[in-house]
Amino acid sequence: MNAIAKAKFIRGSARKARLVIDQIRGKNVGEAMQILKFSPKRASEAIEICLKSAVSNALQKNTMLDADDLFVSMAVVDGGPVMKRIRPASMGRAFRVRKRFHHITIEVSNSEQE
Repeated sequence: MNAIAKAKFIRGSARKARLVIDQIRGKNVGEAMQILKFSPKRASEAIEICLKSAVSNALQKNTMLDADDLFVSMAVVDGGPVMKRIRPASMGRAFRVRKRFHHITIEVSNSEQE
């Protein structure tokens, strides 16, 4: 039994969020929650919310499931759109500032093989 949750248009770069998501891939949900709770990275907050949503979706699909039996079977961070802004610089120049977004997809299942 699989359940998916997606969080889209989260501020921050996908590269930094992948550092956090790599730590929880393949772990059970309780262990992944503890890793995210004590992670100093800013991206861990959004990933934790998305993981809670995936667990809730799984429990909504099948009421006989227990949250302790679920594993993070797939966790992916994809790049999103980039807002481009201009920052004035000296001597009439302008530098481009890229404000990045990312999308989080987390899938939980009740067995490790899936």
